[in-house]
Amino acid sequence: MTPDPDSTPPRTGWRFGTPLVVGACGVLFVTSFVNSEGTDLRPGRYTDLASVVEAENSQYEDLEERLGELSADVEQLTGRVGNAGTRKLQDRVEELKGPAGLEPVSGPGLTVVLSDAPAEVINSSDQPLKWLVVHQQDIQAVVNAMWAGGAEAVTIQGQRIVSTSGIKCEGNAVMLGGGVYPQPYTISAIGNPAALEAAVLQDEDTAFFRRDALQPDISVGFDMAQEADLDMPAYGGVLGRTYAEPIS
Repeated sequence: MTPDPDSTPPRTGWRFGTPLVVGACGVLFVTSFVNSEGTDLRPGRYTDLASVVEAENSQYEDLEERLGELSADVEQLTGRVGNAGTRKLQDRVEELKGPAGLEPVSGPGLTVVLSDAPAEVINSSDQPLKWLVVHQQDIQAVVNAMWAGGAEAVTIQGQRIVSTSGIKCEGNAVMLGGGVYPQPYTISAIGNPAALEAAVLQDEDTAFFRRDALQPDISVGFDMAQEADLDMPAYGGVLGRTYAEPIS
């Protein structure tokens, strides 16, 4: 049966139009590549992590300096108040500074260093990347074990930890008290060295990380050493807290 010529839609336009459209797209791609010289034409869509970390650290240092100035002003003004009630409260504040982490402390203790797997392992391992790097929960597990072992004071990367300190992952680094720190992560505690070491070794959460450190295809770093003498600074961050109140 011969098809009716009038009932068949013309295809001449598609036959010539499609190659033209494809060709035009190719020209646009080539033009874009040449103009960008192989780079992104819209770099603003991506974040330069190094620049962000540097800016955050700079801002934190400025705020920390301002905090020190304001704290000095507060102490100076408080010293001018001479009534008995104020002096009593100030004495109580002085008593609580040590337990609150607001005074430097020295003594024997324990240091644990956590680190990502070496670059050659990361590049060759078939294991998921999340198993090859240190996470905030790994750091927190060591800190918690140290507190459980009777730690008097704890630092991470030399920064004093107090009850309001938070540890947060920030890309491939960790944010602590407004500062951003890359690995390896050094965690130290002052206390009975043997008791602290036993607490870390007996902790179930740190056991997972230590097990992975022994596997050649993971090889995250876990180093632990007892210390004869550690010097820890007082906590220098912001002490204020915000909290919600129930609607009455």
